[in-house]
Amino acid sequence: MDRHKMLIVDDLESNRMVLAEIFRADYQILQAEDTATTLQLLEKQNKEIAAVLLDWHLSGEDGSKILEAMKRKGWMNHIPVLIVTAENSTEVEKKCIQMGASDLIRKPFDSEVVKNRVNNNISLYVHKNQMEEKVQEQNQMLRKQYAVMKLQAEKLKKSNEKMIDIVCNILEHHYPEFSENTQITREISRIIGKKVQQNYPEYKLTDKDVEAIAELSSLRDIGKLLISDHVLYKPAKLTKEEAEYMKSHTSKGCEIMKMMKDLQSPDYHKKSLEICRYHHERYDGTGYPEGLKGDEIPISAQIVSVVDAYHALISERIYKRSYSREEAYYMILGGECGIFSPKIMECFRMSRKEMEAINTDEEESA
Repeated sequence: MDRHKMLIVDDLESNRMVLAEIFRADYQILQAEDTATTLQLLEKQNKEIAAVLLDWHLSGEDGSKILEAMKRKGWMNHIPVLIVTAENSTEVEKKCIQMGASDLIRKPFDSEVVKNRVNNNISLYVHKNQMEEKVQEQNQMLRKQYAVMKLQAEKLKKSNEKMIDIVCNILEHHYPEFSENTQITREISRIIGKKVQQNYPEYKLTDKDVEAIAELSSLRDIGKLLISDHVLYKPAKLTKEEAEYMKSHTSKGCEIMKMMKDLQSPDYHKKSLEICRYHHERYDGTGYPEGLKGDEIPISAQIVSVVDAYHALISERIYKRSYSREEAYYMILGGECGIFSPKIMECFRMSRKEMEAINTDEEESA
């Protein structure tokens, strides 16, 4: 349903009129002066509302009741809420953001700035909702395909591999840069995984574990399906906000993989979540999203993290040239991509010749 309405919540009519005038040309304006009226309007028209502009102080109470109700009802998943306030307190700002508000607009404000910030938030939500719908459609397609495969498959392992191939095809279809990395990252993950298995029995990796890590390494960046193309393909350096947004591909990847839980064996599902979420963690705790240290990082993610860093260096991107494999090897050892486990680094050293012997499609056709 088309979201063509703007809900302005303020107990002063003069304030509502100022904001209404800014958006009247683009949206049908709904107004409320208290919590009860606001929730009534949302209950009836939430599917048509593009954004809520909420004054933090409403007749002696703050806007937390509205935020709590919107979060409980799930409306905030689809409607950005921008808090309008004269408060300069960081505590208020923290509270609003923690409760799910998308942004704060401080009084006094400039009408053009307000209009741009509100429209930017709406655009982000529209893109997010479209991508979620796309993922849901793709997930339904995967489920239907898997139902057919399950009848034909003789082994669960083949079903797992087929599912990974389907997802990789979706990634490659939407983002051509992924087409170059599926096979090479699998091969390098397999090589390093075998070295870990052979030299560090404390990790208790089986042949099945090594193969699963290799296969699932190609799904590490699946969360980028939910990252805006504007940020994903930006040729210049990302802003601080864009960089933080880009980092969210780790948690977004887990959200996608959770939808596919029924399509994977329990072990594959566990490893896929580990790899998606933790492949940017670093051994010294400087990585993200959780800043895990040492062997707090699952061994599957430790292996894939060094593979991801190495492959990123040898691949050409819109914002950088590709490095030679020799350059990439020494950059990894020199800590230019962060600190990895000493054990993983030893396995990386032992794997150098095998890694450099892998041919890409381009090399094979040359």
